[in-house]
Amino acid sequence: MEKGKVESGGVCSSETVNGGKDIFSCQNSGADHLVIMVHGILGSATDWKFGAEQFVRMLPDKVFVHCSERNMAKLTLDGVDVMGERLAEEVLEVIKRNPGLKKISFVSHSVGGLVARYAIGRLYRPPRMENVADLLANACVEGSKGTIAGLQPINFVTVATPHLGSRGNKQVPFLFGVTALEKVAFHVIHLIFRRTGQHLFLCDNDEGRPPLLKRMVEDDGELRFMSALRSFKRRVAYSNVGYDHIVGWRTSSIRRNNELPKWEDSLNEKYPHIVYEEHCKACDGEQGESVVKEDDSLDKTEEELVTGLSRVSWDKVDVSFHKSRRRFAAHSVIQVKDQYVHAEGADVIQHMIDNFIV
Repeated sequence: MEKGKVESGGVCSSETVNGGKDIFSCQNSGADHLVIMVHGILGSATDWKFGAEQFVRMLPDKVFVHCSERNMAKLTLDGVDVMGERLAEEVLEVIKRNPGLKKISFVSHSVGGLVARYAIGRLYRPPRMENVADLLANACVEGSKGTIAGLQPINFVTVATPHLGSRGNKQVPFLFGVTALEKVAFHVIHLIFRRTGQHLFLCDNDEGRPPLLKRMVEDDGELRFMSALRSFKRRVAYSNVGYDHIVGWRTSSIRRNNELPKWEDSLNEKYPHIVYEEHCKACDGEQGESVVKEDDSLDKTEEELVTGLSRVSWDKVDVSFHKSRRRFAAHSVIQVKDQYVHAEGADVIQHMIDNFIV
């Protein structure tokens, strides 16, 4: 059910009874591409308000945007799995309300990226193959015919998401890389961020099972995490190279220490805060094993996460607000969480839209 509609500059929005927001063109052009926007920890559906409106303004006849509401505020402390299940149900409800949808993409901030990765694992449906040989032949093909909730998966975009968790050295920058502080955080994080904190620091141990983030780099029974991720035409990781005191550069860009690139100030007037871009092809585990021997700072579990996620290709976009007045709020600026306070991140949203496959 919708509470009502608000019009602003050709962009209409309606609010669901639970507080979610649907953003679409007022021309009602029949856009068939659903974009699910997921906020981060302690966030709300309004966190993506600016981004959602920009997407619809720039792609009015292409996209229908839904800003997730099922995991707002303290509900973000319930755990990545619980939030992922809620998001999956929410996506199904949005699709049911809008039967003309054919494609689906996700744009997620911070922990929301992990929640989205869990949700697509729940929503993934494998392609129907005529025989076993066809199924095996397509098992490792990116952009294969598998669907997400019956829709064609297109873009999977994460923004400052802790893909490798938060327990590694300097993965949570405000701990300053001090080993003693990081060890203390490992033991007390559940007291602050409850089950979600346990997942981020990989100290969860449900019935003796491996940490959830470790399970999420494989297909885990009915939860087809990697098959779902592989089914998207494009995967993108936007990362802050510095001044993000919540999520470190290495974990958000899915890199090892010795893979972090050297970057320089942007010379592109359109995207003044984009300082480095690269396309990383899918690679097998053997390459990761050779790298880990060269990088002694790698945590074993963290290496397993890097290796697992690197089995699919990623576009990696590195962002710097080091000259920004709001650089110490980089974690929010990169998302433009507040249209006025974090306006300097607008070029990142523009870059996202310009490279979005519709």
